[in-house]
Amino acid sequence: MAVGTTSHLAQKQEGRWARFWKALDERLGLSSLSYPVPRHANTISYTLGGITLVSFIILVATGVLLAQFYHPHPSEANGSVRYIMAQVSYGDIIRSIHYWAASAMFLTAVLHLLRVFFTGAYRRPREANWLVGVGLLALTFGAVFTGTVLKWDQEAYEALQHNTEMAEILGLLGFWFSPEFAATTPLLERINSAHISILPLLIGALLLAHFFLVKYHGISPLPWGRKEQARPATASGARAEEAPTRFAQHLRHLTAYGLVLVAVLLALSALFPAPIGPEPMPGIEVTKPPWMFLWLYAFENVFGIKGIIYASAALFVLLIAVPFVDRASVPALPARRPLVAAGLAVLALAVALSIYVWQAPTALHLGMGG
Repeated sequence: MAVGTTSHLAQKQEGRWARFWKALDERLGLSSLSYPVPRHANTISYTLGGITLVSFIILVATGVLLAQFYHPHPSEANGSVRYIMAQVSYGDIIRSIHYWAASAMFLTAVLHLLRVFFTGAYRRPREANWLVGVGLLALTFGAVFTGTVLKWDQEAYEALQHNTEMAEILGLLGFWFSPEFAATTPLLERINSAHISILPLLIGALLLAHFFLVKYHGISPLPWGRKEQARPATASGARAEEAPTRFAQHLRHLTAYGLVLVAVLLALSALFPAPIGPEPMPGIEVTKPPWMFLWLYAFENVFGIKGIIYASAALFVLLIAVPFVDRASVPALPARRPLVAAGLAVLALAVALSIYVWQAPTALHLGMGG
């Protein structure tokens, strides 16, 4: 009796959700966003892009709240961050979530790119989406850099000095990033405008293009060619993977991963609050960049500021070239052995350099000494 009652309640609840979805879809046309989702697309490795999107949404939400209390003028920036942490209700948690979500977005974006690379999902006809993804990675670098500068402590000041010196080296290409571009407006205020408006808008535009291309081409198949096992037929005789709720099932998996991400961010924020140092002291260099940029610091140790430009340009040229130099007939790893080996070598070099710089003492660079 109890089993029958439970089953009846479950069916009744399911019917309510079905009616709710039908009413919502009738008004918003949400079913038009649906597309076939293979079973492997619900694994965590194939939802890294969606998890990156969740991180971006968290960053936008927390960033809007932080912007209400932040003052981007150099004389007030550091103090306003401290005010947020100490005086604003839940300000310390909000800023810490923003801080850790930035790391999460960068990490999942890199892992997503690596998954696409090693599974050969950048191959024809998905070359354009690979290039869009590379653009998103570049913008993520920019968002992390500008966010680092905004707290205006010693780490932020030194990062901005590196930015200024690179702008001078780049000449006309770097003019927008130089103090001379708008002499009456502090560079920190322009960095803030880039962080809260220009970069999020560009990221949002590329995300829309990215998801449109995923919908257009479909999620890439498994590279080793293993066929999907057919799912049981529904009452109407259609296979489960063909049912209209297949995309909703994918969203449920993504929502679950997103909730795990939120829990992790909350735990990290409670245990390790976002750091903030004292106001900067010009003429000294005593910090290292955030972990995303440590590998670049190694090139700077050898080649000076120009090393950052050379290494960054080389990385993105290599990434852009990937779909055009892959001539393998199939996406399987053995057929792409030389390219995969090169990718592993670049990854190993970046990780090794990051570890080396992390444990090495701070070095003085071009124009930063006292």
